[in-house]
Amino acid sequence: MAKRRKKRGAKPLPTIWQCPDDLWDCIIHPILDEHDPPAKTGRPRIDLRAALDGIIYILRTGAQWEALPREFGDDSSVHRTFQRWVNMGLFDRILATLLYRADDLGEIQWQWQSADGVMGKARKGGTRSVGTPRIAAKTARSALC
Repeated sequence: MAKRRKKRGAKPLPTIWQCPDDLWDCIIHPILDEHDPPAKTGRPRIDLRAALDGIIYILRTGAQWEALPREFGDDSSVHRTFQRWVNMGLFDRILATLLYRADDLGEIQWQWQSADGVMGKARKGGTRSVGTPRIAAKTARSALC
């Protein structure tokens, strides 16, 4: 059995399970205040920081919304917040802002690219193959004489 070599240089970053304080205060909270302000009437909103941490938890673990721990708030409220932010395009806006700031710091290597794909066996037979459609009508040989 071959030994694994350790990579030199960069240490792996810790896994993010919650939004760091400086990221929340400087980038995410201002974007949410601008594009998703609280309503002036009706029920008060859930804690947006806890909702974001709950969304990160769900996306990192792949757990179902019903399995969201209580520390993040009510699962259906966090899910509604997630859906609202997706429909508003807030995650795209946050990602664009983070990329812009990281590029200003020279932290993005734009020349490096990666593509990922998975080829796997179709479980339970997959779908039936469909025949190739004809490009032009065929004429029988006997009709040519």
